[in-house]
Amino acid sequence: MKGKSPDLESTGSGTTAKRSSVSSGSRSRTRREFLTRFTDKDHFTDKLQDWFASLQERDDAPVFEPPFELVELQKFDYALEGVSFQQLTRMPNAVYASTSASVEANAYLAIEDFLHATVNSLWEAFWSQDEPVPFSVGCLYNQNLKFYQAEQALALGKLEDLSATGVLLKNPRHPHGKWDHILELALLRPDIESDHPLPLHLLGDALFYALRILIARSVSRLDFSQTSSNSVFVLLVDTQHGGVVKVEGDVSKLDFDVNNVYDCAAEWVQKHCEVSVSPVDRIWNKLGNANWGDIGALQVVFATYHSIMQYFGPPRHSIEDLAADHSSRLHSRRQERHLGDDTGLSENGLFRFQQRTMSPEIVEVHEEEEESRIVPEDSMKLEVGSVLWLEDSNYQKGYQINQVLTNGTLIASPVDDSGRAVFLYVGSPPSQLEPAWEDMNLWYQVQRQTKILSIIKQRGLSSKYLPELHGSGRIIHPGQCQKPSSGGRCDHPWCGTPILVTTPVGETVADLVNEGRFGPEEAIRCCHDCLSALSSSSSGGIRHGDIRPENVVYVTSGVRHPYFVLIGWGHAVLEDRDRPAMNLHFSSTYALQEGKLCAASDAESLIYMLYFCCSGDLPDLDSVEGALQWRETSWSKRLIQQKLGDVSTILKAFSDYVDSLCGTPYPLDYDIWLRRLKRNLSEDDHGKQIETSG
Repeated sequence: MKGKSPDLESTGSGTTAKRSSVSSGSRSRTRREFLTRFTDKDHFTDKLQDWFASLQERDDAPVFEPPFELVELQKFDYALEGVSFQQLTRMPNAVYASTSASVEANAYLAIEDFLHATVNSLWEAFWSQDEPVPFSVGCLYNQNLKFYQAEQALALGKLEDLSATGVLLKNPRHPHGKWDHILELALLRPDIESDHPLPLHLLGDALFYALRILIARSVSRLDFSQTSSNSVFVLLVDTQHGGVVKVEGDVSKLDFDVNNVYDCAAEWVQKHCEVSVSPVDRIWNKLGNANWGDIGALQVVFATYHSIMQYFGPPRHSIEDLAADHSSRLHSRRQERHLGDDTGLSENGLFRFQQRTMSPEIVEVHEEEEESRIVPEDSMKLEVGSVLWLEDSNYQKGYQINQVLTNGTLIASPVDDSGRAVFLYVGSPPSQLEPAWEDMNLWYQVQRQTKILSIIKQRGLSSKYLPELHGSGRIIHPGQCQKPSSGGRCDHPWCGTPILVTTPVGETVADLVNEGRFGPEEAIRCCHDCLSALSSSSSGGIRHGDIRPENVVYVTSGVRHPYFVLIGWGHAVLEDRDRPAMNLHFSSTYALQEGKLCAASDAESLIYMLYFCCSGDLPDLDSVEGALQWRETSWSKRLIQQKLGDVSTILKAFSDYVDSLCGTPYPLDYDIWLRRLKRNLSEDDHGKQIETSG
């Protein structure tokens, strides 16, 4: 991994280049001087006392948002199923220790081994099993702010002045580490308690070390991306518990007054810094072993994963790649236990609602069968003809099932409007499995998509090319519901199961392609209609993040001119912390590289979808690295433009335009391209409006 110096980025000649070089060099020297003087964490924490006091006075809780969503941790948990972690040095238990000094010494040894096991296993699982692990782990000595191996530091009598343990990039030229080489720090502090907010004075320690790392990165010759250089993870642990602090901010907004470093640093934290704090949870059990599969250790390991990715970029094997192996492992386990076939399993290995579960509506039984067959309530199936009742806070509504699609989605009709068709999505029953094992695909499809569609409606983003929220709520199950309150649920296995109902209904583009019904006219219309949907959503600050043939439907019933609707908004991105779906064939280059969307990401995904749907070669991609290589080759050789040019010159022109925007912050000019695409549609459709409410 080659680094670069911020001072050497401009190599041009002339007065302007010289002036830029002098300015950059002066700025770097000022920042280094600031860093040299910024060494007293207690003085820095004192400067934040008023801010801490104001935070404590706030009534809204929590004060800080967590750095990770529970859904992210659950998906990461799936990915780590086949990954082995082993901490060999046990964490000491203070109850059985002879002296507090021995506890602290052994704790540093244990933390060092814990981090060593973490980075080794993550590197081999996600990045490379062949390349050597490029990290070292050491303890920070407070007197000179250098790193030493824990055993070496303890042998030299440095225990009292050890303040942290760090994961660093290996560098033989700097055996005691450099601050810009730090990927992550863990602070050993005795007063961390589970189920209690993190003490603010400990947060001050985390902020101090985080800011030192960010300043060091800002003048580093290492190749940190702009996004990576602006955030850092700090772990806070004791001999049992731990949590994660994420500090993010642009240090270029810090006033580098070398004569007033602590006031300037405190002001930056309060005005230009975003702090995220995870709940404190248990990491080590009473024997000193790490509970790798529990949420306390999981969020720490996830922070380390992100810390590695900040420098080394996206892994060769993504979280989605490894999580996908869960269903095959579950299938093997079921075969071992002789549990029969898995025809009722979803892609994550969980039971599909309509295959293995009860129907919430009583099924009519013919009189002659009544004596010979009794169907238990909990084993009834959702099938064609049965009625499912939905309960919202304001109403109850029934839907009769007309069709069960292969992906588990239902097509139904409201019982009071049988001529209208709706998509009906049924989520995972809360009691089906423990929350950490719920089907994440269903969560995105039902709960998260309900949230996104509600926001679309609230923001007035009306378009016929966007799905409409027809209803959402919970299943009304058979029998008497004994839930204790409006927010709780009873013992019935399907009590509280979420449901989402949307309109309109149509065939997916994937189905059209498989049946040979996606021609040039459909391709142009699909591009226009999806682009129109993206124009409407982006005007409200919403990006789709999961464009693929299964998430676009072709509406033909009850309309004069068929049109396409962009569905599947569960992975939509509302804010910077949201992560789009990762698809090796359809995700944008920026999404695969950074795990985020740029302004043109959805349009780039739309181009990939059109390319593959128009008989473009579908490569066999098995890693993010391979997917990025395919994109680079395809764009550089203009393979995508040529294929779309065979379909339509307007699609070729649009793909050229999107190629020029990929990875840049520049927004699309939706209006121009919608007009151009519309001019290429059939003459009999010129009366259709670009933006018409559905």
